[in-house]
Amino acid sequence: METSNDLSAWWMPFTANRPFKESPRLFVSAAGVHYRTADGRDILDGTAGLWCVNAGHAQPRIVEAICDSARTLDFAPTFQMGHPSAFELAERLVEATGRKFSQVFYTNSGSEAVDTALKMALAYHRVRGEGTRTRLIGRERGYHGVGFGGISVGGMANNRKWFGSLLNGVDHMPHTHDPARAFTRGVPLHGAGIADELERIVALHDASTIAAVIVEPVAGSTGVLVPPAGYLQRLRDICTRHGILLIFDEVISGFGRLGTPFAMDYFGVEPDLMTVAKGITNGCVPMGAVFVKAAVHDAFMQGPSGAIEFFHGYTYSGHPLACAAALATLDTYDEVGAYANAASLAAVFEDALHALRGRRHVIDVRNVGLVGGVELAAREAQPGARGMEAFKRAFEHGILVRVTGDTLALSPPLVIERTQIEQLCRVLGEVLDTIE
Repeated sequence: METSNDLSAWWMPFTANRPFKESPRLFVSAAGVHYRTADGRDILDGTAGLWCVNAGHAQPRIVEAICDSARTLDFAPTFQMGHPSAFELAERLVEATGRKFSQVFYTNSGSEAVDTALKMALAYHRVRGEGTRTRLIGRERGYHGVGFGGISVGGMANNRKWFGSLLNGVDHMPHTHDPARAFTRGVPLHGAGIADELERIVALHDASTIAAVIVEPVAGSTGVLVPPAGYLQRLRDICTRHGILLIFDEVISGFGRLGTPFAMDYFGVEPDLMTVAKGITNGCVPMGAVFVKAAVHDAFMQGPSGAIEFFHGYTYSGHPLACAAALATLDTYDEVGAYANAASLAAVFEDALHALRGRRHVIDVRNVGLVGGVELAAREAQPGARGMEAFKRAFEHGILVRVTGDTLALSPPLVIERTQIEQLCRVLGEVLDTIE
């Protein structure tokens, strides 16, 4: 495949554009668990693209479904109109949660799903006559996309500091990471009491002012922070006690990443709202969604029957191509046994990751399901530099990892094989030994 030599026009997201364009890393095709570069090398995909290609690349059923949809119904408006696959998919998605939720609201990304959920939470309290509940609670080191709502409740400084005033009335709980428990395998057994900080925040602001709490069950983009056992249940209990909605951001953890359909299943805790994206279409077509409990949805259905109940939506909400891709993705997950494979390989992945303990500069390894983080000691006065060098060298040695600061994140496709996991971690270890 021919590629353009002029890279100047595209302002790339979350990228140091100038050094990238001096030495670009270009993919031209993908299949299974590998990418192919412009110079003809195969790269083992250790990140499922960007946490999203859970069933592996170029799955035939998904590709065919997208093509068929484009030929049959390329676009349909969903304001005051509909199309069959959007309703079919909503039913399939509700079923995938074990009917813990009754409704699905479509968006086009995780960022949009988060902002939608936050708006739902605010509007929910208003339609119930509790319009004083306007405060939103996020968490330090949280990542909830790049909309103004998401970066307001998020807690990653570089995503926030450039943009001036964010949403008012936002507070943050502490993150769950404890460096004293480095190299914990799986879910930490201690530390659930961190959740009690929410009680302090409630006491500070009063529950009557708080609309919702939003957390990632497993914080991904900040470097894979696994919650202590019992932590999420404590948040659930506190929110229930004070009439606060609990939102789980499962954009990364949803659709099998932990070996269960969703992280809520893995931890046994149900939120009131749940955001998803990425794996909903295997990354093939942009799509996101908000799952909604019946009690929340039904609160909006009390006014005149001809009135719009929720003034919100997107031109591409429930896009036919996205719905076709999502339906085929759900079928593919079943056909290839993606969730079961992830669950069966979680222990293999854990062992391979923790074998990196003792490699140069490794100060922590964290894991749960098929997601892991390898944290490196930062260079003095150069935070993130060592992690970026490791990321680039890993690519040169044929593996793709994700870099966030000085943490390397791994989240391979759920269809990866044992030997490929071992290859991924072996090569990463060899790379780390070359880093100064």
